[in-house]
Amino acid sequence: MKVLALCLVVVGVAILMTCSKAVPQPPVAEVVPHELEAHGDVRVDNYYWLRERENPEVISYLEAENTYMDTVMLETAPLQAELFDEIKGRIRQTDSSVPAADHGWLYYHRTEDGKEYEIHCRIKDEANAEEEILLDVNALAEGHEFCSAGRIQVSPESDVMVYRIDTVGRRKYTLKFRDLGTGVHLLDEISDVTGDAEWFNDGRTLVYTKQDSETLRSYQVRRHVLGTDAAADVLMFEEDDETFNVNIEKTASDRFILIESNHTLTTEVRILDADDPKAEPIIVEPRERGVEYHVAHHGDRFLIRTNLDATNFRLMEAPVTGPGRGNWRDVTPHREDVLLQGVQVFQDFMVLTERSDALNRLAVVDFRDGSREVIEFGESAHDVWVDDNREYDSNVLRFGYTSLTTPVSIYDFDMTTGARELKKRTEVLGGYDPDNYLSERVMVPARDGVVVPLSIVRRADLVLDGSAPLLLYAYGSYGYSTDPVFNPDVISLLDRGFSYAIAHIRGGTEMGRSWYEDGKLLDKKNTFTDFIDCARFLIYEGYTSPDRLVARGGSAGGLLMGAVSNMEPELFAGIVAHVPFVDVITTMLDESIPLTTSEFDEWGNPDDEVYYDYMLSYSPYDQVEARDYPAMMVTAGLHDSQVQYFEPAKWVAKLRALKTDDNPLVLRTNMDAGHGGASGRYDEYKERAEEYAFMIKVVNSGG
Repeated sequence: MKVLALCLVVVGVAILMTCSKAVPQPPVAEVVPHELEAHGDVRVDNYYWLRERENPEVISYLEAENTYMDTVMLETAPLQAELFDEIKGRIRQTDSSVPAADHGWLYYHRTEDGKEYEIHCRIKDEANAEEEILLDVNALAEGHEFCSAGRIQVSPESDVMVYRIDTVGRRKYTLKFRDLGTGVHLLDEISDVTGDAEWFNDGRTLVYTKQDSETLRSYQVRRHVLGTDAAADVLMFEEDDETFNVNIEKTASDRFILIESNHTLTTEVRILDADDPKAEPIIVEPRERGVEYHVAHHGDRFLIRTNLDATNFRLMEAPVTGPGRGNWRDVTPHREDVLLQGVQVFQDFMVLTERSDALNRLAVVDFRDGSREVIEFGESAHDVWVDDNREYDSNVLRFGYTSLTTPVSIYDFDMTTGARELKKRTEVLGGYDPDNYLSERVMVPARDGVVVPLSIVRRADLVLDGSAPLLLYAYGSYGYSTDPVFNPDVISLLDRGFSYAIAHIRGGTEMGRSWYEDGKLLDKKNTFTDFIDCARFLIYEGYTSPDRLVARGGSAGGLLMGAVSNMEPELFAGIVAHVPFVDVITTMLDESIPLTTSEFDEWGNPDDEVYYDYMLSYSPYDQVEARDYPAMMVTAGLHDSQVQYFEPAKWVAKLRALKTDDNPLVLRTNMDAGHGGASGRYDEYKERAEEYAFMIKVVNSGG
């Protein structure tokens, strides 16, 4: 330990004393090398010791890296201040969401100028009613560098509220209760939970999920009665399979509480009668590997969205009295060109969230006559979603809409008449005019013959001669689609001559479920080559050039950044990797790390030599070589529960030791946050301003 401490002190001093054009010395390779053996292959990890979260020397090293980044970025301080003012100045600081009706109340949240966090409120749905503040997160955050308050849920009688709070960033929440009549907090308090909770209809009994303290896997469902000790809470269900997580959800009808055990490829649902707090869970259909199903309730039937014999999912129904597979009957059959993503149920209608040609759409189905209406929009690249709908017996659908040039817009849609009412469009201050910008959707031919959607936004007066900088973003994992949404921050780049592009690469579900299947496991490299092919297309078409192109991705998208930086580093002037998952083999071999066991069907299990070899061939940390790399900005969160801070820290240390260029390489570790970065909105603005300043510095200086 003395050798380690001495090395860290030397490294810290080197970082602190290094000017912005030099590279700090990495930890020396002789310090605590760690051998990892699998399938006869031995990997030596010289930076394994950075996992020692409680080691003060490790903390000092991370802080020294932060200081080094401050040094590198010092010359951009005026630009960061300018960007911060722009980003903040476009957003109305005192604002309110559109109120959502629920049991005679209107619920909303609002912000106040100068305050970091939201204030959650409600008001009686009647004339001259006064606002009631349910939760001021600013007050909760006092004395804490980080504060995350999860979903607020009011009891069916509207008299007790439960909320969850995390002041570390590790996503270990505490449930707290407040009497809304007196404003006094109840003595009930439940710590170290996921924050997932639902009320039984008696308004005095709550069901919630609890996590494993080490892996953070959600694995238990417990029942709590107000006024009792949480230690006596009844265990209702425990998920014994370590590859599964558990979550709970109440149906829109308020008749049932659903317990869903889920895995990457498999789900299993149990139902609880929401009117009976002592009800035993009843299984809908036993799990079968590869079969996913999700349950909604309507009248005397369950509506079941499933991939059973349906790659893109189909909608089926089964009677409440017999919900098993033997009684499943088609409601909406499988379609090869349409992915069924979700179902929102009302008393007389249902709304299907579908995806076709890489775009979301909403289809309204009238249960009374079977008619179907798709809500249409005119823009070629957009996103639409079901928003906050709390009343089951309503004929009004609230939905949201946005595009690369249209700010988030909230609509009410009368499902009986088809009338559409714009309730609110997020105001963009500072003179934003959408006519000054162009958005487009192009299809990029990939090397294996598929075509990859690419969404692009730029100023209308930008000349496409290859001289403009461009930011290319993608994610490409877990079947999550990256939709073309409005981001007011990006205007700061567009107005400085950048274009912004989103590559809808394989690994998401933009083009259907097969798009996901073709970007995972032993086909994962399609994700990386799709991104590279999109970058080459943008260069070939004159949108940018290699010395003006910056790539950005986070988490699994950070893995993407690491992979392409090894595969085609000459394509990019800069890379920004947020909380990147880069040490694939070591993490997936360690089942004590959160998320590992539940993700074998996403990445593969390296205990199998076939998957080990394939994962090793692209794992960014393992593939770092002595070569030139683009300028790189890497971020981490000390309390990250999804990608542990030591993955990006080790990656940066190894890059420092091996890379042969003098391009900037900086690591910013948020010492007070987790996977999502800063919790306060002004801190988020500062983080984004620093990131954009790094990009601008890179494209204007050639690294």
